[in-house]
Amino acid sequence: QVQLVESGGGLVQAGGSLRLSCAASGSTFSDNVMGWYRQAPGKQREMVARIASGGSSNYGDSVKGRFTISRDNAKNTVYLQMNSLKPEDTAVYYCAADSSRVLFRTRIDYWGQGTQVTVSS
Repeated sequence: QVQLVESGGGLVQAGGSLRLSCAASGSTFSDNVMGWYRQAPGKQREMVARIASGGSSNYGDSVKGRFTISRDNAKNTVYLQMNSLKPEDTAVYYCAADSSRVLFRTRIDYWGQGTQVTVSS
């Protein structure tokens, strides 16, 4: 049974930083694209960042220059370093694992349960 377990969310003041982790179990995703998405109340889920096996990545426009996605294939884990956080970054953040190995071809097979990030002004 595949599980994606996120951790690292919490409450932080504007301008602060958080680091999210997503540990995968039940399957190996070292060759697959993994990503982070978020959903704020009343809004659609949006892509935050995606990363391919070799490390190439892309980001949503609202987080470029502030967030960094990385992965440790040996640990089957993906990370999201979030700096210069803003109140508008407040959302539930979800980890996702693709069946795709191509960064710009989205085929999400699995979702994590989500972790809350709240940024106070």
